[in-house]
Amino acid sequence: MRSKREIVIEESKPYILCLICVLVEAGYNIISKVTLDKGMSCYVLVFYGYAFGTLATALLAFLFERNNESKISIPILRNVFFLSLFGGVVVRTLYYVGLEYTSPVFTSVLSNTIPSMTFILAVLCRMEKFDITKRVTQAKVGGTVVAFAGATIMTLYKGIAVISVRLTHYSHRTSTSVLSFDKNWIKGSLLLFVSYFSFSASFILQSKTVKVWPAPMTLTSLTCLVATILSAIMAAILDHKAASWRLSWNITLLAPLYNGIVIFGITFYVQNLVLRRKGPVFVTAFRPLGSLLVAIMALLILGEALHLGSIVGAMLIIIGLYAILWGKKEESTVKIPLERARSEQDVETKLEK
Repeated sequence: MRSKREIVIEESKPYILCLICVLVEAGYNIISKVTLDKGMSCYVLVFYGYAFGTLATALLAFLFERNNESKISIPILRNVFFLSLFGGVVVRTLYYVGLEYTSPVFTSVLSNTIPSMTFILAVLCRMEKFDITKRVTQAKVGGTVVAFAGATIMTLYKGIAVISVRLTHYSHRTSTSVLSFDKNWIKGSLLLFVSYFSFSASFILQSKTVKVWPAPMTLTSLTCLVATILSAIMAAILDHKAASWRLSWNITLLAPLYNGIVIFGITFYVQNLVLRRKGPVFVTAFRPLGSLLVAIMALLILGEALHLGSIVGAMLIIIGLYAILWGKKEESTVKIPLERARSEQDVETKLEK
């Protein structure tokens, strides 16, 4: 019989692991933006990131999962390919291009639409229950709508610079409160939307895969390996300049190492652990905290201003997302007693027989 303290620690693990992921991904946004601004090709950055990720996760898989007896089937290999293509190469490439057109703060806050898109896909795939007459479903649906409204405001409305460490660099023309239809900004927003939708879909597939093949680090390593091959082909076609592939002892080396080892390797593995226990909607519900960290880091490190549109949109997204999280929490508190009642009923039935 476990003690109350052990139960609390066990229940807290998914929350702690998700918070760690949020923290390291906040640094990922800033480092990637600085690297791209230095002139590094986004296609080459994707390749090097997955190459380093393959090496790191292969070593960890050998150390901790070499005794795993689960066999790799054709359906699992198929899932690995689609995870590498859509959850890997497509997601990261579109993300980097969108980041070049926008900013770390915008990309981070806009990523808060991922839980809403994940919830919609989970309902369509019958991984989430949908009964509009219940409060938990109303909270999740309402949260999804509010989060999308916030994302739309962030995309179309920039507004005045509310907080800035370089106010003199912003002219009166840029500090406007009307709708902003900057072509690059809209283009970057659309690319980010596609990237985040693909990322949400990969969470659904990833969640199903880790349940049938209990080797999360090996799964991560195989995904990174296939993504490395696919991104190498893409980079060779779209950017075949020899100079683009050169790494120096500066941020151009730090970014692939950080992205490959910390993000593509460790973070993906941690997400797999939580996915098996809590599901895709829970894993993605912590992203609003990352937006706050990125906004602070971008303000202090990059000198980016916080605009009114970003703040209003971020508030709506956070409200919507935590409505979804509340719905998930209420759903779990109702589900556990029901499962216990059913198990007790099954035991009684067996005893009667």
